[in-house]
Amino acid sequence: MNLLILGDVMGVSGRVALKNKLPKIIKENKIDFVVANGENAADDGRGITQLNAEELFAKGVDVITSGNHIWDKKETTDYIEKENRLLRPANLAEGSPGKGYEIYISKNNKYKIGVINLMGNVFMRKTNDVFQAAKNISNKLVLKKNVDFLIVDFHGEITSEKMAIGHFFDGLSTCVVGTHTHVPTADTRILEKGTAYQTDIGMCGDYNSVIGMNKNNSIKRFLKDKNALNHFPAEGEGTLSGIIVETNTQTGLAKKVTRLIDGGSLAK
Repeated sequence: MNLLILGDVMGVSGRVALKNKLPKIIKENKIDFVVANGENAADDGRGITQLNAEELFAKGVDVITSGNHIWDKKETTDYIEKENRLLRPANLAEGSPGKGYEIYISKNNKYKIGVINLMGNVFMRKTNDVFQAAKNISNKLVLKKNVDFLIVDFHGEITSEKMAIGHFFDGLSTCVVGTHTHVPTADTRILEKGTAYQTDIGMCGDYNSVIGMNKNNSIKRFLKDKNALNHFPAEGEGTLSGIIVETNTQTGLAKKVTRLIDGGSLAK
């Protein structure tokens, strides 16, 4: 059983990279289930539309996770209520539209896969306590009891929160990945109790940029140049960034984890 988890799909370049590369990656690596963070998939890099989501699903993504930009497109609040393959952070305010976790079926219809979407509390929009949410959900989605595998996307700003969540879920989930900062970290590994982990799996987008945004305009903004515009995405060749997890079907934990960096300037 092979899982592919992709980092934040950023604007047009990220969607094009996914469209062009994902089907081949799935075939060559015998991928059984794909999760991608899609909260930046819209053309302007802010939020996700129904059309964006359906494009990702059509190319092989099974579940789309998100984060602090989930409500940036007004249509998403209605769409997420009817599309359970699109998740929002589970620790948003009670009564928020959509779901923060769900159980899905693998492509071969053989396994139940739980996916949890969480968002950090530090330097992020106001959310409920993420560690309490993690504790509550971990009692509901239990490996080899009601799910065969469990994927956690922690959308957060700081490494310490991500690492703590990783260790919290060690032995309780198949993998924990960090998203949001758009830069892949070099700490890909399997934790002591068998959970695959990476602090941030980066983004799917143009890395000749400032976290996916046009680099020249971003520099102008830092310099407080009066000619600077609102941020807009870079539009060069995109890189697909994420991890592939080979699982132990008996325990639901990880046997092997490999970084995926495919195409674009980051792969050169």
